[in-house]
Amino acid sequence: MKLAVVGGGSTYTPELIDGFARLRDTLPVEELVLIDPATERLELIGALARRIFARQDHAGRVTTTTDLDAGVAGADAVLLQLRVGGQAARLQDETWPLECGCVGQETTGAGGLAKALRTVPVVLDIAERVRRASPDAWIIDFTNPVGIVTRALLRAGHKAVGLCNVAIGLQRKFAALLDLAPSEVHLDHVGLNHLTWELGVRRGGPDGEDLLPGLLAAHGEAVASDLRLPRAVLDRLGVVPSYYLRYFYSHDEVVRELGTKPSRAAEVAAMERELLALYADPALDEKPALLAKRGGAFYSEAAVDLAAALLGGGGTDVQVVNTHNNGTLPFLPDDAVIEVQARVRATGGSGPVPLPVPRLDPLFAGLVSHVTAYEDLALDAALRGGRERVFKALLAHPLIGQYDLAEGLTDRLLAHNKEHLPWA
Repeated sequence: MKLAVVGGGSTYTPELIDGFARLRDTLPVEELVLIDPATERLELIGALARRIFARQDHAGRVTTTTDLDAGVAGADAVLLQLRVGGQAARLQDETWPLECGCVGQETTGAGGLAKALRTVPVVLDIAERVRRASPDAWIIDFTNPVGIVTRALLRAGHKAVGLCNVAIGLQRKFAALLDLAPSEVHLDHVGLNHLTWELGVRRGGPDGEDLLPGLLAAHGEAVASDLRLPRAVLDRLGVVPSYYLRYFYSHDEVVRELGTKPSRAAEVAAMERELLALYADPALDEKPALLAKRGGAFYSEAAVDLAAALLGGGGTDVQVVNTHNNGTLPFLPDDAVIEVQARVRATGGSGPVPLPVPRLDPLFAGLVSHVTAYEDLALDAALRGGRERVFKALLAHPLIGQYDLAEGLTDRLLAHNKEHLPWA
């Protein structure tokens, strides 16, 4: 089995390598190709990857290349984890929206739109080259904004699935609080990427006992603290929102906070410099503890599980993925991309099939509909360009919604992204 990682020079990659090494019985990788145009970083991380495989007695071969076409040739699956514009672009996404009193974040609001505009055309070009070199390969997208990127891939007819680590992180957290093995915890995870709620926390599987009421009663303070939301909000909602819902439920408070501390992009950039220094140590043969602070917790386990299931190996049959709605949420179009539990080993290699979900309360369904409409417009702007399309997408976003804000944000978005948007 051959896997390729586009963006293999990312500081995330050792997390992924560790998962491939530890979970080799689930996903027997014979060749792992790391692909990245950043030669120096790529060779640094490639060398560490080989040391991690050797430490774990993994027989697979790790290779590196800057040649995308050669790297994906013959691959069974291609993982996408790229960041167009790097941390410098992320810093802009987190900064200029604050000038208009709006949240600055890389996947939500105006910053999230900027990232989508930069990313979608690049990902679609990569996917076309994958299709030519390896027409049967699955594309697993971890590149944000995952929902919009996955929808672009599916619309273009690619064998693609979107992956996010929010659900697996909550599953592990809840399992620890409930003193259960993670495999015993099934989440009724419903919504869009970075806009989800846990409607139930079930023992054993989709039909198991719902432990959520007892979890909130016994551990509500701990859960709320992790989400940085008041305990009373969880009690009133009766569900657990993802931590990205804080940008909606406490928008103005978040904006005030962001204006008084260093950006996450600045923190990550500093962390990446430290990580790269650690990776350069020829004695290092495992992922360093600092990597846990970089983000993407449990990414490797989720990626291994998904790739294994898609390719007919091990892996869990039911997993949280981003895929076509196809009637799962009846108030959304079939081609909307939702994030829910799905049966991954679909017959005929057709990809994930969402499981039935509980009815989504109008309190949540309304926001899902609103953000889906924004995503429609965002994807149109990413595919066709144009200032007016950018403006309409921003105007449609529930965190913006005023024409003067949308005008100001449009001007700033285009000014800060000219080098990545040929039409701007």
